[in-house]
Amino acid sequence: MNATTTDRDRAVLRAVAAGRCAYVAGTLLVDGLACCDQFLGPRLVRAGLIVGQGGGPARLTPAGRAVLDATPIAA
Repeated sequence: MNATTTDRDRAVLRAVAAGRCAYVAGTLLVDGLACCDQFLGPRLVRAGLIVGQGGGPARLTPAGRAVLDATPIAA
């Protein structure tokens, strides 16, 4: 999966890991604002990288954590 994730995907996964995201009515919120890429949240959910339930915080799945663990952070 890491080969098909974009820099934006990984940035959002890092925000999810930091507890900065919620998934509300099919919309990914980052720091309380709708993500500018309306397709990103649903794509990450379909890929099995994040989960969001009932308007609560988005959480990484084990697959999402594996993507982050396999990705070196650029300086």
